[in-house]
Amino acid sequence: MDYTRHTIWYKIRKALRYVRLYGLGRTVSKIRAQYHMRNAGQPKDLAHSTVPARKTQVVGILGCGNFAYSTIAYYLCKCRGEVIRGCMDIHKSRAVSLAHRYSAHYGTDSAQRVIDDPQIQLLYIASNHASHAEYAISALQAGKAVHIEKPPVVNHDQLRRLCNAIRQNNGLVRMGFNRPLSPFARKLNSALRQQNSLSVINWFVAGHELPENHWYFSESEGGRILGNLCHWTDFTLRMVSRNRRYPIRLIPGRGSASDSNLALVSVFADGSVSSITFSAMGHTFEGVRERLSVHCGDVIAYMDDFHSMTIYEKEKTSRFRLINRNHGHKESIVGTFDCTIPNPCVEKFASIADVWETSDYFLGAKTALETGREVTIDEYSESVLK
Repeated sequence: MDYTRHTIWYKIRKALRYVRLYGLGRTVSKIRAQYHMRNAGQPKDLAHSTVPARKTQVVGILGCGNFAYSTIAYYLCKCRGEVIRGCMDIHKSRAVSLAHRYSAHYGTDSAQRVIDDPQIQLLYIASNHASHAEYAISALQAGKAVHIEKPPVVNHDQLRRLCNAIRQNNGLVRMGFNRPLSPFARKLNSALRQQNSLSVINWFVAGHELPENHWYFSESEGGRILGNLCHWTDFTLRMVSRNRRYPIRLIPGRGSASDSNLALVSVFADGSVSSITFSAMGHTFEGVRERLSVHCGDVIAYMDDFHSMTIYEKEKTSRFRLINRNHGHKESIVGTFDCTIPNPCVEKFASIADVWETSDYFLGAKTALETGREVTIDEYSESVLK
C-alpha cells in the first residue's frame, strides 16, 4: 500500500504506531522507503560516482525496492557501516536513489555489472521473485557469496539448477528466511529441542489485501503462496527435527482463490501436525499479524507478532515481551555479512539439503493448494539433481 497518498492525519497515526512497533530509526527508514518507491525522476546519475570507492565496500544489492531500501541497506549500514558498493534495479532511478541514501559507489540497471564487479564479495538478491534463482546462479558462477531473499526459487527447474550451481561452485548461499533467527524463535526452539515428543503447531496469519493486478499474483512470479506463505512453511519445517519429518503429507484447504484465504495442514512422519491459516481481507493497519501456538511434550507456547511470547513447561511459566517487534531481519542480514566478511564461515551457510527441502516444501504447498489435492514430499537425496 502506498501510504504517501493518504491524508496527513493518517500518515501521522501510521508513523506513531510504527515507532511503537519498530522503533524510531526503522520507522524513518520505512517512511523514506515509501518515497523512494515513488521516485520516478532521475536523480544524479552515479555511473561515474561522486562517492569515492573504498576497500570496505564489498557488498552488492540486486533489486532496490522497498525491502532492500528499508531493511537490507538499513541494517547493513547501521551495523557495519558504508559497505555497499553497487546497487542494481531494473528501474535505474531506484538503484541510484538507494545508492545516494546509503553512500554506495554506484547505481545501475545492469545486474551483470554488479555480478562481475571484482571488489564485490557478497550479493544480496531482493529483486522480483522469478529472478532470484537466476541472479543467484550467475553470482555463484562468478565466485560470489549470495544472500537470497524469499522465495529462493519459483519452480523445481530453478531449484535443481540452483542446487547444482551450489555443488559445482562450492557455493556459499544463505536464504533470507528471517523469522527462525529472531530472539523469540531461538528461545522457543531451545525449549522444544529438549522435548522428545511430536508437535502440534498452529499459525494464524492475517496478510495484506493486494489488488488483483499486483505482481505477486503473476504465475511467473510464483503467486502469493511463494511470495508470503513460504515464511511460515520454512519456520514450521525448522520446528520439526529432520529425522522426524519425512515423508510429509500436505493437505490443502482454500476458498475461491488458491493463494489468499487458505489453510495448509502438514502431517509429518513422526505424527507431528502443523496448520497454517492465511487470510488477506482488508487492510491490516499494523502490517502482517501472526499468532503461533505450539504444543510439544510438556511445552505449550503462544507467540503474538514477534512482540510477546509465553512458554509453559509443567509448573514453570516464562513470559517475554519486547519493546519493539523483532522478526529477525537484523540477525538474518547482518548475520550473512558477518559469516562472509572477511573470511567465510562455511558452516553458517545453507547446505544443498537445506535449500532443497525448504524450497520443496513451499513448492509442494503451492501444488497442493492450486490443485486441491494432497501432495507428499520426501527428504533430499542427490538423485533429485540429476
